Amino acid sequence: MNDSKSEVATLAGGCFWCLEAVFDDMKGIESVESGYMGGEIAHPTYEQVCGGRTGHAEVVQLTFDPAVVSFREILQVFFVIHDPTTRDRQGNDVGTQYRSAIYYHSPEQHAAARQVIDELTKDKLFGSPIVTEVAPASTFYVAENCHQEYYARNQYQPYCQYVVAPKVAKFRKQFLDRLKQKA
Repeated sequence: MNDSKSEVATLAGGCFWCLEAVFDDMKGIESVESGYMGGEIAHPTYEQVCGGRTGHAEVVQLTFDPAVVSFREILQVFFVIHDPTTRDRQGNDVGTQYRSAIYYHSPEQHAAARQVIDELTKDKLFGSPIVTEVAPASTFYVAENCHQEYYARNQYQPYCQYVVAPKVAKFRKQFLDRLKQKA
């Protein structure tokens, strides 16, 4: 891997376990880390973030190869695997930590995020307005080790079976051409 060609994307779309599981399977994604962004305190813990008082969102930070997958393509997947029309919630997960957000790392990412949201809005793809926050990336705090690769290690846990697995299956069905080849 040549780090000089890699880019970073940071996305919030509910529980970070769901996003991590999907993007781990996507061609061009070199690494995925679950963590927190967008809050007021330094080095928050999972318990603090889940308490809803830190202002952080559960996020995934992706390192990707733009020669293989574009930021725009990442956003296309992002908007399919979560509901961008519900403020501060995804399904039964409720709170500001579960908001939909794109934390951009460059003016180009900012423009791409706005363009994709404008196109989805114009096409009336969703029955309600998109409420996805678009904000500059701030400090990323890596989540505790127990949250990294959570789905891969806990596929038979009820939350993973009922919440994460359907999102992974939806991605695999709709984006078959973007799946990593398993060795």
